Amino acid sequence: MADSVNSLDPIAEAHHQWSARWPEHADRMAAVTSVMRVQQLLLSQIEAALKPHGLTFAAYEALRLLAFTRSGALPMGKMGVRLMVHPASVTNVIGRLERRGLVRRRPSPDDRRIVLAEITPAGRELAEEATDALHEASFGLPDVTAEEATGLTAALRAVRVAVGEVEPQPEDSAG
Repeated sequence: MADSVNSLDPIAEAHHQWSARWPEHADRMAAVTSVMRVQQLLLSQIEAALKPHGLTFAAYEALRLLAFTRSGALPMGKMGVRLMVHPASVTNVIGRLERRGLVRRRPSPDDRRIVLAEITPAGRELAEEATDALHEASFGLPDVTAEEATGLTAALRAVRVAVGEVEPQPEDSAG
């Protein structure tokens, strides 16, 4: 029965496969899957907060990126790097936003081969509304002071170092 439950939970299935393949790293794998679960939970809560605005997280990120770009436009090819998604996904996201009148595509004035994605006034307004909605949503997270946030950041970094996701940094000699 547990195996059928795991097949419905991709994170549990990944943990099971990793632990079976590398049993000597079971603790490290448990830490990685714990972080993945937190990320998955937070992403689902963000998606739920964006749903009333008709936006997926990828669409919201594209609008925010364009809204905070000085010119309000970026080359489509560079958006994939900034959004960390496959270029085809960027094209799909921009296409959906374009059909809603939130973004338009136009050739670059510098090089006609480059297609720019440009935010429209309606897109800018929706990006601001969605950002306000995300700021109002607490996601069940407590308010923390700057000092507590620094401590939490250090603790999360320690977990990332422990699981080998990032390299350790030398201790600050001024401390």
